[in-house]
Amino acid sequence: MKLKTCLAAILLTTCGLSFATGKHQHAADDHKPLHGGVVVGTTAMDFELVAKPDVLTLHLRDHGKPASVKGASGKITILSGSDKAEATLTPAGDDKLEARGAFKTGPGTKLVATVTLPGKKPMNVRFALK
Repeated sequence: MKLKTCLAAILLTTCGLSFATGKHQHAADDHKPLHGGVVVGTTAMDFELVAKPDVLTLHLRDHGKPASVKGASGKITILSGSDKAEATLTPAGDDKLEARGAFKTGPGTKLVATVTLPGKKPMNVRFALK
């Protein structure tokens, strides 16, 4: 009986050490910007907004992997000072939605995106540009 207990303790210690020293991707790593934008994580997925004066690009990631936007739709509201504008987000590749136009994208601008993926409830995501 002591041999089984000793072996179990050695096994648990070895497993714990290998986990502690190994390279693991943590959930916090998923929230790093991959495209130079602002990342907001939700329980469903991560959204990265890249805001330029002529295009707003919203990249979607599901647990660190690109999420399909096939059949997705959305809109984005831009709040800059007292100005308010809205734009439609449409698929522009496998994992991103875009809106094209003329946008105020300076520091302090707040944006609210509503994204609907096929078969899922709409998701609201808030961004603040720095």
